[in-house]
Amino acid sequence: MLEVLGSRHAVEGHPIPENDGNSATFEGSFASDDCHMVPRRRKPGRRALLDGNFARRKLPLRETEYCIWDTELAGFGLRVRPSGNYFWFVRVRHRGKHRRISLGRTDELDASIARAQARRILAEVALDGLPKRAVVKATPTLSDFVETYWDDLSRVWKPSTIKRNRNAWRLSIEPEFGAMRVADIMPADIHRWRDGCSGEGETSFNRAVPVLASLMKYAEALRMRRKGSNPCRGMPRFKRPKMERYLTPAEYRRLGAALREAEAEHPIPVSILRLLMFTGARLGEIRFLRWGMVKPPRLVLPDSKTGPKVIWLNSQALEVLAGFERGEDDALVFVNSRGKHPVNIEPWWYNLRRRCAMPDLRVHDLRHSFASTAIMDNVPLATIGKLLGHVLPETTAKYAHLSDDVIGDAAERISGSLAQAIGLRS
Repeated sequence: MLEVLGSRHAVEGHPIPENDGNSATFEGSFASDDCHMVPRRRKPGRRALLDGNFARRKLPLRETEYCIWDTELAGFGLRVRPSGNYFWFVRVRHRGKHRRISLGRTDELDASIARAQARRILAEVALDGLPKRAVVKATPTLSDFVETYWDDLSRVWKPSTIKRNRNAWRLSIEPEFGAMRVADIMPADIHRWRDGCSGEGETSFNRAVPVLASLMKYAEALRMRRKGSNPCRGMPRFKRPKMERYLTPAEYRRLGAALREAEAEHPIPVSILRLLMFTGARLGEIRFLRWGMVKPPRLVLPDSKTGPKVIWLNSQALEVLAGFERGEDDALVFVNSRGKHPVNIEPWWYNLRRRCAMPDLRVHDLRHSFASTAIMDNVPLATIGKLLGHVLPETTAKYAHLSDDVIGDAAERISGSLAQAIGLRS
């Protein structure tokens, strides 16, 4: 009990005479100096877990409106009006003032949504005055973005890269994200896409995710996404079995015999294949070769997959080129029957490798086999990297396991010689 004696402060309560404790006395004075103040007892707040079940109950109606407060989220409440209508609301204290924000009627707004809105409003009020993250304005859909900015991006890509990336967009990315807005694509969406590609779509995902990453990076540069928000960042690719294959001496003999048989009927495809075998070059580097790039004893390419490149020509490669009449500098070395475009050897190659009983052999495997043969001949990895035109040593390092076989074979021969020297059987 709060007792105030001789005090003039305003206290919420009601006066009780000092002699009120004496039940026989009824003439006590009600003067302020002769009384003590008893605070009015607070009415207990009406509280309940405000969920859908509670909102569907028939709550008692009164002449005036009353509120029921949520037991879990402070400030979230239910307003019951005499008309029988129930309203969700949230009470906030903003800059020293209390105010109530109506969220909607219970028959129009689900309890879980109302609770989420109340939580958001309370959080916004609590963070008022603090620095806010920059808000990205409404952005176009990814399909519209690609249609508008694809040409800007593709200017820095090589023609083969443009074709490959365009297919990745059309076949893999657009069906998944074309209708989504650029700023709305989140890492969770990329993970969902990756999970859906597990199995047969793993290769397609590995090829498409760098394209999507480039699109998102360009969107950041255009301020359509926050800087550093690329959802493809750190996204792991599927581990695929290595496709490297190396020709054995017996397979080289079968391939050589097949080329000799086909030379009379298909001289240009045979010459292209021989140049690939003797130089370790890529197919595109030979198909699109022009006479201005042929500067014996080398081929000087102004551009390739890794930029400007020099391909060294051995005597066998020079002999192949000597079989063709040199044309103008801008003329193709290997031209098709119409004399305008590079030769396409794919259909011919498909039939040839089957005649050689090597249906799994790819044209690019000739490049790997070139490196394998160099390793077997004890050519250093750094030199092989120069011959193949590798920019990074790490690219050539994938052939290092082949040199282990050479070293192991040498160790075996040495140990055999030592065993014979000391009178042991090798």
